[in-house]
Amino acid sequence: MDIKRRQPIGVELVKKGVVKEVDIQKALDFQKAHPEKKIGDIIYEMELVHDPKTLIEAIGEIVGIKGMIVDARSINMHLVEQITMEVAKNYKVLPIKMAAGRMKVAFSNSASKKDMETVRMHLLNKGLVMDPYITFDRDIKRILASMEGLASEEIVGTDGASNITSLVDNIIRTGIEKRASDIHIEPQADKVNVRYRIDGELITAAKLPKNRQPQIIGRLKAISNMHQEKQEAQDGRILTYDNYSIRASAQPNIYGEKFVLRLLKKNSSIRNIFDLGFPGNEESLKKTVDKRNSITVIAAPTGEGKTTTLYSIMDFLNRPEINITTIEDPVEIRINGLNQIEIDGVKSTFSNSLRTVMRQDPDVILVGEIRDQETGEIAIQAGQTGHYVLTTIHTIDSIETITRLRKLGLSNYDISSTLATSISERLVRRVCPKCKKERRFNDFEKKFITETGKKYGVDFDVEGTTYEAVGCPYCNNTGYYERIGIFEILNVTENIKELIMNGESSITIRRKALEEGYKPLVIDGLHKVVEGFTTLQELNRKLVIY
Repeated sequence: MDIKRRQPIGVELVKKGVVKEVDIQKALDFQKAHPEKKIGDIIYEMELVHDPKTLIEAIGEIVGIKGMIVDARSINMHLVEQITMEVAKNYKVLPIKMAAGRMKVAFSNSASKKDMETVRMHLLNKGLVMDPYITFDRDIKRILASMEGLASEEIVGTDGASNITSLVDNIIRTGIEKRASDIHIEPQADKVNVRYRIDGELITAAKLPKNRQPQIIGRLKAISNMHQEKQEAQDGRILTYDNYSIRASAQPNIYGEKFVLRLLKKNSSIRNIFDLGFPGNEESLKKTVDKRNSITVIAAPTGEGKTTTLYSIMDFLNRPEINITTIEDPVEIRINGLNQIEIDGVKSTFSNSLRTVMRQDPDVILVGEIRDQETGEIAIQAGQTGHYVLTTIHTIDSIETITRLRKLGLSNYDISSTLATSISERLVRRVCPKCKKERRFNDFEKKFITETGKKYGVDFDVEGTTYEAVGCPYCNNTGYYERIGIFEILNVTENIKELIMNGESSITIRRKALEEGYKPLVIDGLHKVVEGFTTLQELNRKLVIY
């Protein structure tokens, strides 16, 4: 920053206790080879402090402008509405929020007073007062590159997509090309937002004119086989794209009807369970999932890979001498040798389909989800009468599965006598293979990983190298590409069965499970960090571990 201060910023940061002298020296040595970089950005990029928020706020105090951390989720207004992409790139600035005639903007740590004044006058001419903040240069560049890569032109098309059919088609095809799992089309007061969920993160792709809203909604209803005249919650499907079955959901909000399109690839190949990140080997997996007279439950929040894991387990179990039947909503992948049933929620439901399947001489039954007491009770009955049932449930971890089943109305006796295994999982983003940068673990990372491992009786080797997420066009400048699962496995032993039967709390059950070798999600997550699949920052984003 072009702001006078009595002492170098590094000295000020040491005085504030934000960084150590030895780390400042490392940063200064790096700066000799990269004189264009500010010392604060170097400290951040070298990860010499464990809390970037404290660092940028301290820098802000020193230079007299408030500091803040920004990411794609910080921005809740479209870039080109008030500041063009050209201005944003030239002056390294991002609009964050606008209210009551004031706009909150974040400048790069390397922006000059002259840059800030230029942007201030630019906004003043639009009748807006600027509230400036500073943030790290790398984050500004990442977000701008991401927004430029997913700019409206990519969706609207070079001809402006005057044809509404072309516009909707471009929205969907761009989502497919960008590997989106979901497309959100969201009416707002003065525009229509288009957002893509890529590797679990929602990224704003375009802001379309409000006057296009009726035609966009009408076209989506037409190709989804929904009722045009009804403005109420509806479900439909789009089957006009090769290799994709697209589930459509419409829900009215105060500005119109919001659409969410779930992109399901037809005939997707089933991934090997270990390629998903499942810990252990085939022998340990057999002990976990190859059972009889019981239930195995996959537990996780929505969108964390439960169905994918179920398919991989089914593929592992599938052999000619076993009759496997699945009940799904919908059937996402067709598997040779399985009897797959698709329910519609009206004529067929999980519960009544499960009753019928029980008379079909199955060995293994997959129930897509336990949603209510009736389905849970029939699944329990199936497990108690010689079948092996695989299913999912929405809850936060493997031990809370027991609490969730209790809340659905299942008895402690039924749960304790039938539940054999509870597996919980999360999906974390993999470091992009094209742009990842190798480095050593810093002191904070070493200490945190080592101490967390000791808490659960695990030794981690932190003397090796890890990877830094950088960002490139291949990964939409996020630094991450695709995801990998982290898992925890609760084997319901005789001791745990007794605790369940006696109605003990999840706290008591967790304590006993830890004594018997249970390891929580964070442990497998740290294994993935040490093995170089993901970063500690990504693991913290998902689990909030520090």
